[in-house]
Amino acid sequence: MPNIGAHVSTAGGLWKAVENARAIGATCIQIFGASPRQWVARLPSKIEIKKFKDALGESGIHSVYLHASYLVNLASANKDIFEKSVKNLTAHLSVAEEIGAEGVIFHPGSAKGHAERKTALDQEARAMREVIKNVPGHAKLFMENTAGGGQKIGGVEDIAYLFLQVKSSRVQVCVDTAHALEEGMIDEYVPQKIKKFADAWDGAVGIKNIPVLHMNDSKTVAGSHHDRHENIGEGHIGRKGFECLAKEKRFRDKDWILEVPGFEGQGPDKKNIDILKFLG
Repeated sequence: MPNIGAHVSTAGGLWKAVENARAIGATCIQIFGASPRQWVARLPSKIEIKKFKDALGESGIHSVYLHASYLVNLASANKDIFEKSVKNLTAHLSVAEEIGAEGVIFHPGSAKGHAERKTALDQEARAMREVIKNVPGHAKLFMENTAGGGQKIGGVEDIAYLFLQVKSSRVQVCVDTAHALEEGMIDEYVPQKIKKFADAWDGAVGIKNIPVLHMNDSKTVAGSHHDRHENIGEGHIGRKGFECLAKEKRFRDKDWILEVPGFEGQGPDKKNIDILKFLG
């Protein structure tokens, strides 16, 4: 059975994430280790880390993931942005290692500015190896598929290429259900197409290397390339789509994390969690 959880706030202190998660019945969580819209990322203090670990130990929460800054682009043709991206992702991976998280989920970025896409991908693979080398330990980098469009990196072929190039046990994948629809990898979550979807990911990186799913409905239609999340059952995947997805055995032992607006507009909530629990 999946662990079902959500992205939760750390406002007021890192340990507050545990309190917020328990309030909605989450058994796994995703947090920001630092502001997602700033380049600067500081390590939490030893006191903060201890309070977080103490709270986590009593919570019943099985796994913790960090989400990287939205500014990070390891494929950037801009030297300044590239260097800041490596430094920022290194800082986030350091936070993950210090607090005992599974690792950092990040968006692969964009190849804009490069004459050839392969050049951008090769640069990104080298950068990922550098980030991992910068932070010894167990925390992983999780590449997340994206909604695509333009020069964005993050389709299954891109992720498969990066996975094979980096060749590290500390690199895995997070699959986002809304992004997959918006990118056009799957246009409808029905059994036959879900099987092909799972087959494609299994062939690309191996299902065992996808420990976490972002379970999000989509405000926009298949192939839109617009990244807009919706509450479970209220978007273009629909409740029936998630019912079918929940029946795919290869995804049932994963961590399912919600990144949805919430039925009251306050972020992932107990109602969304309960819908997934019922499906699972």
